[in-house]
Amino acid sequence: MPILRSQQQGEILALLLGDPDLELSLTEISSRTGAPHASVYREVERGTRAGLLTWRKIGNTRLVRANTASPYYQGLAEVLTRAFGPPAVLADLMSDIPGIDAAYIYGSWAANHAGQPSKRPIGDIDVLILGDPDRDELYVALTAAEERLGRPVQATIRDPSWLESGTGAFHDTVISRPMLQLTLARP
Repeated sequence: MPILRSQQQGEILALLLGDPDLELSLTEISSRTGAPHASVYREVERGTRAGLLTWRKIGNTRLVRANTASPYYQGLAEVLTRAFGPPAVLADLMSDIPGIDAAYIYGSWAANHAGQPSKRPIGDIDVLILGDPDRDELYVALTAAEERLGRPVQATIRDPSWLESGTGAFHDTVISRPMLQLTLARP
């Protein structure tokens, strides 16, 4: 995004603003984003000065989280999550996999993203894959996504017409709750 200083800044802010309950040390942020510790420190300092982040110390460890009281929190969290969070990461990693007709994030992450917060912390990201993808390639991509996002990614694969013609309790639950379609770039 041209309004941000760097990809690292976007990924760090998306990680923290994308989950208001998440509180991480600088080392954990560095590990999850792949950004050097010094860069994480600088971006956390900038985010704190701008009022987007807040932190506290426990011993020698600085724990950082989103400042949900910031007037910019809601809008910026939305933009950064779409640009650098799970939707962007998953779409990037799955775009080249043949056989995927469509893919959606569903479950607690999608509900939280749609403004329906969960009573429990979001533990994983549920992805619905429509089509007949190469499963080996898919699981390699999902493993890479788990490493980048710092949380498990659970995939469910169904026939391309499943949303329209599926039946059963699982189908009814999935279609009754928010889903976020991934924008897969096709060659």
